[in-house]
Amino acid sequence: MSLESKIRIQDDLYHFVNDETLRQVVIPSDEPTAGGSSELDKAVERLLMADFSAMASGEKSIPDENLRKAVLLYQKARDLHRRNQEGITPLKKELAGILALSSPSSLNAVLKDWLFFDRPLPFQLDIETDMKDSSRRALVLYGPDTILPDPSYYAEDHEQGKQFLNIFVTMARQLLALCDLSPEEQEKTLSDALLFDREVAKRVKSSEDWADEKKKYNPWPSGSVFKALAPVELASFLSSFYGRLPKQIIVYDPRFLKSFSSLFNEGTFTQFKHWAYMWTLISGTSYCDENTRHLGNTYTRALEGLKEDSSIEKQAFHIADDSFSEPIGVYYGKTYFGENAKQDVITMTKAIIAMYRKRIMTRSFLSPKTKKKAILKLDKMVIKMGYPDHVEAIYDTLSVEENSSLYEALGVLEKQKNAYAFSELFLPVDRSRWTMAGDSVNACYESSSNDITFPAAILQAPFYSLEQSRSANLGGIGTVIGHEISHAFDDSGALYDENGNFVNWWTPTDRKKFKALTRKMVKQFDGLPLAGSKVNGKLTVSENIADNGGMAVTLAIMKQMDQPSYEDYFTTYAESWCEKAREEYLQLLMAVDFHAPAEIRANIPPQNFKEWYRTYRVKKTDRMYLPKEKRLVIW
Repeated sequence: MSLESKIRIQDDLYHFVNDETLRQVVIPSDEPTAGGSSELDKAVERLLMADFSAMASGEKSIPDENLRKAVLLYQKARDLHRRNQEGITPLKKELAGILALSSPSSLNAVLKDWLFFDRPLPFQLDIETDMKDSSRRALVLYGPDTILPDPSYYAEDHEQGKQFLNIFVTMARQLLALCDLSPEEQEKTLSDALLFDREVAKRVKSSEDWADEKKKYNPWPSGSVFKALAPVELASFLSSFYGRLPKQIIVYDPRFLKSFSSLFNEGTFTQFKHWAYMWTLISGTSYCDENTRHLGNTYTRALEGLKEDSSIEKQAFHIADDSFSEPIGVYYGKTYFGENAKQDVITMTKAIIAMYRKRIMTRSFLSPKTKKKAILKLDKMVIKMGYPDHVEAIYDTLSVEENSSLYEALGVLEKQKNAYAFSELFLPVDRSRWTMAGDSVNACYESSSNDITFPAAILQAPFYSLEQSRSANLGGIGTVIGHEISHAFDDSGALYDENGNFVNWWTPTDRKKFKALTRKMVKQFDGLPLAGSKVNGKLTVSENIADNGGMAVTLAIMKQMDQPSYEDYFTTYAESWCEKAREEYLQLLMAVDFHAPAEIRANIPPQNFKEWYRTYRVKKTDRMYLPKEKRLVIW
C-alpha cells in the first residue's frame, strides 16, 4: 500500500491495499489485465515457455511421449517462415468445400466431419455428464455462438454493439478480399453471414439466461429432437456412429430448438453456408501468416482493448498448452510444485470443510432434514489438489504429423478429441478426471462430480505461501477454498445432491427461504457502477454467494486461532484481487461474465461481517459501512 495515498481503508479496502501496485503495474500491450493472478499466470507462462524453448532446441530433455507431441506442435506454430509462405492456403481447401455445398442434404453428407472437426453448424452438440444421473453421459444440444458477445448487444439502442459490429464488418471485408471470391461474391458472403447471425441472436440464450441452471435440463425424446432439427439428419449420424440411438437428448435451450426450422431450411441454406464460410475463415486466421493473423485478431483486440497481438513465441506455447493441457499441467506440477505446500493446503481444506459442517448446523433457514443432506454433500466432496496422478488416456491417442501445416495439424487434433469424446457416450463417467490443468492459476467446483480442484499454479503468493502467516493464507487461498466449497450451496450448486445429480434435496420451506436470501444477494450487487457499466446481480449471483461463503467460513476459523491477525487476513484478501484491467475488457466482462469485477469482489463481501467493522473501526460515515439490516451472511 502507498504511504502517500489519501485513500482510507474504511472507504476502499481494495485501493488502500493495492494503490501503489496499481499505479506501478503496466498492462502488457497484448493482454487485457495485469496484477494479482494475472502476474502469477504470466510467471507460469514464462517458466513453461522457457522450458518448451529448451526442449525444442535439445537443451532440455523431453520427459515423455505426450510432451514430445506438444513440443512438436509448439515448433510447428513457432515456424513463422513456413506460416508466412503458406498464407491462407491451408484454409482454402476447406473454404472451397463449404462453397461446394448446395443444400441441406449435402451438409448431411459431411455432418460427421463437421461435428468432429468442430466446424460451424447451425446448432451445437456435445457430450456432458447427465445432470439427473451423474454416473452416465448424455448428448446435449443448444444454439450456435453469435458474432457479438451476447444477444443483448443486438438491441437497437446498444451503441457498443453497433461499434463492435462495424469493426467486425471492416475486418471481415479485408479477410474476404484474400479469398478466391469476386468482389460481388465477397459482399454477398458477408451480407448473408450477418443476416444469419442476426437470426441466431434472436433465438439463443443471453448470458443472464444461462445463469439460471435449472432451465438447462430439458430432456427431449430423441425422435422429437430429430424432427425439430430437420432437414439436418442427426439420427443418421448417431445411428451409423453408435449402431443405436440414444433414448433422449438434453436440450439446453428449448426456445432455440423450437424455432430451428425457421432458422435453417432450404430457403436459408445459402445464408447459413456463407455464415459458416465466414466463421471458418476468421477462426482459421490465427494459424496463418503474421499479417493475416494480425488482421483476423482485429475484432478480438477491440473487444478486449488490446494494443497488439501476442508474440509468435507466446502464441506457439498456448497452442501447445491448449491441445495438451493435462500433460503440460502434470509436467508443471511434478517439476515445480512442492509436496509440503500440497499437504499443508490439503490440511487447510479439510479444516475449512469441517468448519463448513459446523456452520451448516447453525443455519436457521435450514430444517434438520435439509441440514442432514447438506452435511452428506460435504462428507462426499472430493479434494483434487495440485495435479492428477496420471494423464488421461485420450492424450495417448492424439497425433501431430511433422509435415502438416499448423492449421491441418490442429484440425486433426480437434477431430481426434471430438471422436474420442463422442465415443464415450454410453460409457460410465470417470470421476477421477480433472476439470483444470495443473498449470492453471484458477480453481473450481464441479457440480456433477461434487469435487473441488486447486491446480498447483494457484498455490503461490499472494494466495498462499509457507512463509505467510496462517491468517494471511486464510485470507488468500483460504477464501478461494471456501469459495469453491460454497459453490456446492450457491443458487446453482444447491440444485445438485452429494453424488452430483440434479435432484431437489431441500424441503419446500427451506428452498423458499434460501431463494429469499438469494434475492437479497442479487440486490446487494445489482447496479453497482464501474468502468461506465453496472454489475448485473442476477448474472453474478452464484459467484457472489460463493465469495460470501468463503469469507464466512474462513473468518469462523480465525475466531478459533490463538492470535489471529485480521489485518493480515483482509490485506491478503484484497491483494488476491489486485488487478488492473482495460476499460473495454471490464465492460465486456460485466456484460457476459458470471463473476463481478475484482474491485467489487474485494470490497463488497467484507462489509457483511462484523470482523471488518471491529478490525478497522468502520463507522456509518465511512464508504465501506453497510447498515446492519442490509448485511447478509448465507453460509
